[in-house]
Amino acid sequence: MPSERELRRRIRTVRNIQQVTKALQTISASKMRRAQSSVLASRPYEERLRTVLNDLAPHAEPDAHPLLTRREVRRALVVLITTDRGQVGALNTNLVRLTLRHAEQLPAASFIAVGRKGIAQLRRLRQPVVAEFSRIGDRPTTTDTNPIARTAMDEFLGGTADEVYLAFTRFVSTLRQVPTVRKILPLVPEEEDLDELAPVQYLFEPDAETILEAVLPRLIALAVYQAILENIASEHSARMIAMRNATDAATDLIDAFTLAANKARQWRITKEMLEIASGAEALAKG
Repeated sequence: MPSERELRRRIRTVRNIQQVTKALQTISASKMRRAQSSVLASRPYEERLRTVLNDLAPHAEPDAHPLLTRREVRRALVVLITTDRGQVGALNTNLVRLTLRHAEQLPAASFIAVGRKGIAQLRRLRQPVVAEFSRIGDRPTTTDTNPIARTAMDEFLGGTADEVYLAFTRFVSTLRQVPTVRKILPLVPEEEDLDELAPVQYLFEPDAETILEAVLPRLIALAVYQAILENIASEHSARMIAMRNATDAATDLIDAFTLAANKARQWRITKEMLEIASGAEALAKG
């Protein structure tokens, strides 16, 4: 059984760790609120732009833009978005596991790794990586994320990849983050039955190619930007929950050590009293 002094030392150590986890919890809560506001503010724009694509793509010519071109899938590319830092529980582990399981069903899948944790995982598993991006920060702009989208589009347009997928953790709520894999290239309407679409005809000004040339690359760039915002909000939520759990666990550990220290102190006092009583009795008999 540990001595009372050792238990007191453990209590001080755990209390110091608890102060750190509590500070990290407070910081993550503040960053999560800011990231959540960014996600909710940008979602309507991304959803509206995708709605425009869903309306236009079925009525556009298949060769109106290279990003709409479907071809036989021989090679696939996955943009894997993870965090740069740890202490997020199973957030990155769940996403990487889902992504690799999905990649096994794709022919000759390669990766664009975003985030140091994903880069490390892919290197450890010796997965083919086309490009690596890290240190994007907690408040990214499109200037930070556009190189990722441009790399994915270049791989698709160059014929190196026939399909491009986006893997990220979607922010649902503070307590729920969902790992998600979504196909972004070639661009096709999502969750729409083309046979049920109304036969709407569009007049393009100046022409369909010019309009699609302006809209489609922006949609890909926005999809990547939105996914990164979703992942950042999920990261801070997961870290806040992890730090709260760590703080609560530290409290339980302190209580357990305190109880053990009190028992050790009581046992020490009882032992000293018995020794004093035994010594007094020995003196009386002598």
